Amino acid sequence: MGRPKGFDEQEVTRAAVALFAGRAYDGLSVDDLVTGLGVHRNSLYKTFGSKRGLYLTALRWYLANEVEPLLARAAASDQPRSVLLEAGETLDLLLLAAAEQAPLDAEVGALIRTTLSRLDAVLGQSPANELLGERLRARLRTDDR
Repeated sequence: MGRPKGFDEQEVTRAAVALFAGRAYDGLSVDDLVTGLGVHRNSLYKTFGSKRGLYLTALRWYLANEVEPLLARAAASDQPRSVLLEAGETLDLLLLAAAEQAPLDAEVGALIRTTLSRLDAVLGQSPANELLGERLRARLRTDDR
């Protein structure tokens, strides 16, 4: 009989979202993840399979639980662009995934393309590219990591 999992998978997934949003996929080593998440390396691999497996799990959770509700709030608003701009750091993982991993990883690319299409639909005439560009500029002004 295997040893029981010593961590909450959802809690680790949410924490991984924050780590990937802060330093991006390539900015984090497995050692950084193990330390930042407080899990053993073997547990991380047993649960998620790999760093990429953890990233995909975190990205899917983030898109479903942070981005989709944000898009729903924006779509219900008469000022969707303002709602999205006020979200600030909530868009960071989307931005980093679009710039870093989507061009290299077809699965990430498909997730990001779907989300950007939803973002375009919410913004109507105001394209998602412009919004993400504004977030990138804001991140550059305030990011002291």
